[in-house]
Amino acid sequence: MTFIKTTEKESNYNHLEKMSTLELLTNINKEDQTVPLAVEKALPQIEQLVEQIVLKLENGGRLFYIGAGTSGRLGIVDASECPPTFGVPHEMVVGLIAGGDIAIRKAVEFAEDSTNQGWKDLQDHNINKNDVVVGIAASGTTPYVIEALKECNNNNIITGSISCNSQSPLSHTSKFPIDVVVGPEFVTGSSRMKAGTAQKLVLNMLTTSSMIKLGKVKGNKMLDMQLSNNKLVNRGVKMIMSELKIDEQEAKMLLKVNHNVRASIDAYNSIKNGN
Repeated sequence: MTFIKTTEKESNYNHLEKMSTLELLTNINKEDQTVPLAVEKALPQIEQLVEQIVLKLENGGRLFYIGAGTSGRLGIVDASECPPTFGVPHEMVVGLIAGGDIAIRKAVEFAEDSTNQGWKDLQDHNINKNDVVVGIAASGTTPYVIEALKECNNNNIITGSISCNSQSPLSHTSKFPIDVVVGPEFVTGSSRMKAGTAQKLVLNMLTTSSMIKLGKVKGNKMLDMQLSNNKLVNRGVKMIMSELKIDEQEAKMLLKVNHNVRASIDAYNSIKNGN
């Protein structure tokens, strides 16, 4: 099948500079509404990758995201939110970006064009066959990402990808590709918009569903979240009250002693059962 880079196609709108503010917002919103529908079509691909991620994480492996520009930043955001949300170690989900940490805030020229730096960056983390590496690139043509995944394949490391073009070079390189075809951007070629939104939605699905499968959520609550501010402490108290059917004061005392919602619930149940 011929590869067509739809992320670079001409916008469905013209003369943007002549639109009123409301017209701009309305049309951007109209385009954004197509993104979840595009993600829905990719659910079978997302399911396959999640199952691979869960399998590796259950056995002590790690999940790596690797990308450039917006794609790399989105991977880092998703990775950085896993420890506070699910109480997992920081090294379980790792985000890497072309150009290194400085590129998180400021673009590093031509970093994405490197054909060997991606693999070097993974090697710095002692990447091995127990891990999963997910390449993120809206275009599906980023050398930094593609070449890194090729080396992973050569070393029997599970590879996945998120691209917004069908049949992209990245998708053909990845063992478990996810293609979310969102079509032309509102501003021609500005893939931080619909493509970026699509990637964020998929990343949310990958880590959230994986963590649920790993037992990091009970019912619909984040029992292992880090209690890093007053809002989360109060949320934790309410979780304990709801789960154990106890009053607020007792829940606060449990949390103060055990420093964790799950540990508080387990401690209470252990005492109640005479263990």
